[in-house]
Amino acid sequence: MTSTPQTSVPDPARPSVVSKGLKVGALGLAASIVIGVASTAPAYSLASALGWVVESSGIHAPGIMLIAFVPILLTAIGYQELNRAEPDCGTTFTWAARTFGSRTGWMGGWGIIAADVIVMANLAQIAGGYFFELFGWHGLAASTFWVTLCGVIWIVLMTALCYAGIELSARIQQALLAIEVVMLLVFAVTALVKVYGGSAPAGFLHPSLGWLNPFGSGVGGYSGFTGGVLVAIFIYWGWDSAVSVNEETADASRTPGRAAIWSTVLLLVTYVAVTYAAQAFAGTGSKGIGLGNEDNSGDVLSVLGGSVFGTHGAGWVFAKLLVLMVLTSAAASTQTTILPTARTVLSMSSFRALPKSFSRIHPRFRTPSFATIAMGIASIGFYVVLTMISANVLSDSIDALGVMIAFYYAMTGYTCTWFYRATLTSSFRNLMMRGVLPTLGALMLTYVLVQSLYYMWAPDYGGTSWTVPGLGWDVGGEFIISVVTMAIGAVLMFVYNIKSPDYFRHPLADSRVDTSAGAAESGWQSTTAAAE
Repeated sequence: MTSTPQTSVPDPARPSVVSKGLKVGALGLAASIVIGVASTAPAYSLASALGWVVESSGIHAPGIMLIAFVPILLTAIGYQELNRAEPDCGTTFTWAARTFGSRTGWMGGWGIIAADVIVMANLAQIAGGYFFELFGWHGLAASTFWVTLCGVIWIVLMTALCYAGIELSARIQQALLAIEVVMLLVFAVTALVKVYGGSAPAGFLHPSLGWLNPFGSGVGGYSGFTGGVLVAIFIYWGWDSAVSVNEETADASRTPGRAAIWSTVLLLVTYVAVTYAAQAFAGTGSKGIGLGNEDNSGDVLSVLGGSVFGTHGAGWVFAKLLVLMVLTSAAASTQTTILPTARTVLSMSSFRALPKSFSRIHPRFRTPSFATIAMGIASIGFYVVLTMISANVLSDSIDALGVMIAFYYAMTGYTCTWFYRATLTSSFRNLMMRGVLPTLGALMLTYVLVQSLYYMWAPDYGGTSWTVPGLGWDVGGEFIISVVTMAIGAVLMFVYNIKSPDYFRHPLADSRVDTSAGAAESGWQSTTAAAE
């Protein structure tokens, strides 16, 4: 009898690295951590989402940041363990397909692609607006047309950088991340100094350990708690980019997993520290610079910059640097969002789950050329359409994105446990790291996913609502975006199943990728059936 793939787990010391023509060994641990952290874009994430977290949870925003970290860390552990077995750039797609079957894997891959395309609208919106704010062109920053045009240009530029090679991308990320970290530290320290020095504006708060309680009285019930956690999960998202570039990393079975976990820990420290500082300085009020002011929710840091640093002399310079930091953060995340998506598409194509053209590798840059360009075009299309139909691009895209993240992160957690199910009892370490912890993280994410969709149904949940034709139902825009996005994936999978059924007829668990040099150079890797 042929053994199942789950009971024949590859030896982590000798992983089954599948060559797709990418540049092997281009990244070390430090570069991988940089990509993982930069992909989350800490400055951009805080600027666009901190206000929404405070609006949902009040003074307990630091606690929401803390509890949202728990399923993220547990998911990162699942990524680490699965990557030890098979460091394939398809990550969730590859692992879920081997474990649960072709269709589950395909939808996992779609979850990654959809999340990345959706977030590009948010990134482009922030980058476009902050570019004009940097030069003081407030009228252009308030113009939908000019912000959209500038956002599209940013996507084109970042797509070109990703096309030009992983090493160039990593070097640029190191420079951009250095700007982010330094400015966030300066911002937090300056804000806290003013709070304790008595020079903070009216409405400031003295930091309290009670803020770390995510279930405090200031949280707006289950709806506020769930909404806050969903947004907080969004701002942690992106660290898995460190795993998506595993085939281009030295020591591919270990380095990406370690980078993912270190990335999440660094993000936790950054987010809790900045949230404490910003909340203490501005308070949670709904007026002025208060973090509860809905007018500031989509752009907290630029609002606080002038108040924290001042508007004259060195303060003006630091305020401008804060704007530049958010701009470069959004640009960096745009770049590191294209990287993992193109590699997911490359992996899907090499296993014939997508057309073979997506597996083309540039002969000089060793990057997935066609997939990278396709990602840029798809992102531009979604961004332009969302701008035309949504009253609030930032909030609607963040909530819909949170659903996609929870979906494929939870799938990865369940995959880890089932993949290793035959060896869970072999040691306490395996039981916890490959079973209990990933499953717990997946269950937490599933709860957030289901509860979020329930609350998103309400037409007044977000900034946009639609009436269902013929039924007269008023439904929240975030719910529509989330459900329609997943439905599009299911339809595309069904259509491709009819057009090219080879991948669906031959489970990934029973296939191997042709690693010959000729296959890699030609941009197409054939799969051949093989017993496990």
